[in-house]
Amino acid sequence: MPVKNRFAELLPEITEWRRDLHEHPEILFETHRTSAVVAEKLKAFGCDEIVTGIGRTGVVGVIKGKTDTSGKVVGLRADMDALPIHEATGLEYASKTDGAMHACGHDGHTAMLLGAAKYLSETRNFDGTVVVIFQPAEEGGGGGREMCEDGMMKRFGIQEVYGMHNWPGLPVGSFAIRPGAFFAATDQFDITIEGKGGHAAKPQETVDSTLVAAHVVTALQSIASRNADPVDQVVVSVTSIESSSKAFNVIAQRVELKGTVRTMSTEMRDLAETRMKAICEGTASAFGAKAEVTYYRGYPCMVNHEEQTEFAAEVAGSVAGACEDAPLVMGGEDFAYMLEERPGAYILVGNGDTASVHHPEYNFNDDAIPAGCSWWAEIVEKRMPVH
Repeated sequence: MPVKNRFAELLPEITEWRRDLHEHPEILFETHRTSAVVAEKLKAFGCDEIVTGIGRTGVVGVIKGKTDTSGKVVGLRADMDALPIHEATGLEYASKTDGAMHACGHDGHTAMLLGAAKYLSETRNFDGTVVVIFQPAEEGGGGGREMCEDGMMKRFGIQEVYGMHNWPGLPVGSFAIRPGAFFAATDQFDITIEGKGGHAAKPQETVDSTLVAAHVVTALQSIASRNADPVDQVVVSVTSIESSSKAFNVIAQRVELKGTVRTMSTEMRDLAETRMKAICEGTASAFGAKAEVTYYRGYPCMVNHEEQTEFAAEVAGSVAGACEDAPLVMGGEDFAYMLEERPGAYILVGNGDTASVHHPEYNFNDDAIPAGCSWWAEIVEKRMPVH
């Protein structure tokens, strides 16, 4: 079945919702207005149950099918939060909140799932129950983890869960997916190198922490080049270097490094952390300095389940005519937490030739709305068909 006609009819209305959300972005768990808008619309659609405050500011809606002989419960998840970015699109519906912007398309995700919820509430053409999940704080706050820790899966009896993300560079309304590891685990680190500061004209009296830091930055790249199996994926990036001195003639006492590590397996994640600490401490010791490494584990690797991925791809093919094989993505995605609790799959929907996500000129492409809504609706109707 191609894109459902109902979503072509609803496109102006869903677009209006999306652009209203775009004008009023909210960051992390502060999605109070967005959550209220979502809950209000779910109520207007006639959802059987609406629960707010899950995962702090998350919203869950329950829609029952015409029948429930299967006992199946399928979850559909969209993220709601924006990014701390100054918008530079110049759009008439650009962000009205200084320093906040929907630069990742979560406004589009929320609007599409609302569109699907409206349709499913109207038709109820499925045998079972659908749970629509609107999540805060995907952008670094771990809202998916918070909703799971609040017992969402067990409370609503969710058996499978599906998510979606728009993808610039993929043709509008097309889809791409892959089974297994899909989005990377995203860790962060702080490294403090303590030397002995002094006058730049007397380096022999110092332990130059800047010199040590330079060797550490270079040595950390050996994790990928010499410690990791070449067929595995690991990215180690030092993204910030700051010394305790800002003077031209002072050798700094202390230098602080920050960065990120991206991996696609638990084994590689463990290896990267272990080697990082050994490299930093050993390199610093060789120069007479000390290094302290603080390693923060962020989102786990997001892993699509085989059966649900195959099903999701079939549905995407029925909507768009085909579904491409997606590449590995070294970015993070906290839908990983939901896929750790329940089988499911995460798919990409094309956003066309637009600026990349997390860019101040990015904008969600409203032309993708009918395809995204149709995919979510078809997931429900095909997974829980009425006999």
